[in-house]
Amino acid sequence: MQRYRLFMGKMVRRHEDLEVYQVAFAAAMQIFEFSKRFPVEERYSLTDQVRRSSRSVCANLAEAWRKRIYEASFVAKSSDCTAEAAETQTWIAFATQCQYLDTRTGHELHQTYDRVLRMLITLIQNSKSWTLTHPTHR
Repeated sequence: MQRYRLFMGKMVRRHEDLEVYQVAFAAAMQIFEFSKRFPVEERYSLTDQVRRSSRSVCANLAEAWRKRIYEASFVAKSSDCTAEAAETQTWIAFATQCQYLDTRTGHELHQTYDRVLRMLITLIQNSKSWTLTHPTHR
């Protein structure tokens, strides 16, 4: 039996259907494109770190989705997503301060991750309704 949830008028069957995943994935792809222009000496530090943390938001969300059978596991992995999103904001701030990103782009990316963080917090606060053991999923 396929398990799904109607969320804000949209059917959610897999992690890719979550708006937070879609926003985070698009942001990670933006970061990838922008980071191609970072100086070569940043390849193994800033470039690598911002790419890894931005992608990790999505990867951890995929893991959280698969761990929905246990609410605590779902919350823990979703919490990891918030940590990665906050880390990404820090790397964005460094990239902006070092002038690898223009101020406007840096601000927009930071705001995008603020949005991701808000959605993740909402997901965590409503974790019971997402777990597979919730009565509406039986």
